[in-house]
Amino acid sequence: MSEKLVDAISNMREKEAFEIAKALVDGNENPIKILDYCSKAMEKVGSRFEAGEYFLPELMMAGEMLRQISEMVKPKLKGEVTLEKRGKVLMGTVEGDIHDIGKDIVSFLLDVNAFEVRDIGVDVPPGRFVEEIKEFQPQVVGMSGFLTLAYESMKNTVQAIEKAGLRDSVKIMIGGGQINETVREYAGADALGKDAMVAVGLAKKWILEK
Repeated sequence: MSEKLVDAISNMREKEAFEIAKALVDGNENPIKILDYCSKAMEKVGSRFEAGEYFLPELMMAGEMLRQISEMVKPKLKGEVTLEKRGKVLMGTVEGDIHDIGKDIVSFLLDVNAFEVRDIGVDVPPGRFVEEIKEFQPQVVGMSGFLTLAYESMKNTVQAIEKAGLRDSVKIMIGGGQINETVREYAGADALGKDAMVAVGLAKKWILEK
């Protein structure tokens, strides 16, 4: 069933994708796993986009499918009781990239895990990250990027944060698409959040284990 969902989303079969997702939700599949299937589907869509097989309409259609599926899943996650906020996390997709699905999933999971999250959207220039860090004063900054052009933007953003004298006050995690350890090292980030649960784990480690 999971592979069918990934296949339906990545091949733009909207109705089938919703039917499979509903069956998984109704069958009490782990909601985190359903979101993970969605992330895998988006990776395929992103690869086809970068290869020139898909274009912006397909990228946006896939994003809308995942957004609607995440709405189905949210009630299952909301069952977790959250108390006072554990800390602050700033989330944004870096300049030149409009991908927001992975960022949205991480933001949502951080929220249900009792973190205060400020999501500053997509195509965010380095200066905006700096301004938001000064105002929001998060302990963790999460940068999302789906396309290869995000690598340079991530590096520029980390450098801007450092130049502003804020680097020592925040931990920076990056993730999305083709982001790997090589990119993390190139960008100067503290860690790679290879999926949403790893990202939540990093926030817990950095904020709660201080």
